[in-house]
Amino acid sequence: MKKIILDLTVSLDGFIEGNNKEIDWIVFDDELAETLYRFADEIDTVLYGRVSYEAYGNYVPADDASQFEKDFYAQIHTKRKYVFSRQTLPLTGNYTLIQDNIVNEVRKIKESSEKDIWLFGGAGLISTFLNHDLIDEMRITVNPVVIGGGIPLFKEINNRKNLRLINTRTYRCGVVGLYYEPIRDVIQ
Repeated sequence: MKKIILDLTVSLDGFIEGNNKEIDWIVFDDELAETLYRFADEIDTVLYGRVSYEAYGNYVPADDASQFEKDFYAQIHTKRKYVFSRQTLPLTGNYTLIQDNIVNEVRKIKESSEKDIWLFGGAGLISTFLNHDLIDEMRITVNPVVIGGGIPLFKEINNRKNLRLINTRTYRCGVVGLYYEPIRDVIQ
């Protein structure tokens, strides 16, 4: 069975977006681009919350965007997409909506995937997955910036989650990649 991988960027003070949903603080370079290209090759499915899907599920880079951004999103748009939302709202694009029975639906997704699965987010979906022990690996890139407020990576976590560090990576631009897997054999 394939893994669900949370892979995202966070500020040093633990936020995934600023107070106004800005992400202009994210440090990026060619070395990080290569890592993301490789990650996109490892997955065949992307999991979104409704708000994240609305923002990025069908995202088309501007004409003057970097070639990396254009190529990366073209690659991501070939993946299967699932949107987790209790609301039934008209969304555009090719996706499957999941509104309940999250644990069973995620098991089905894992069983049908040929590659690993990217838990894109947002914060509410990440917390739900963490609370249900559905995340198999966390790849967090910590950016060398303190933004002072915004959307935290984790919120409303029910119980302590013990993690095992499985890898680290330091990038020339100052970003640090931290790779963890949950320790599920610990009684909480």
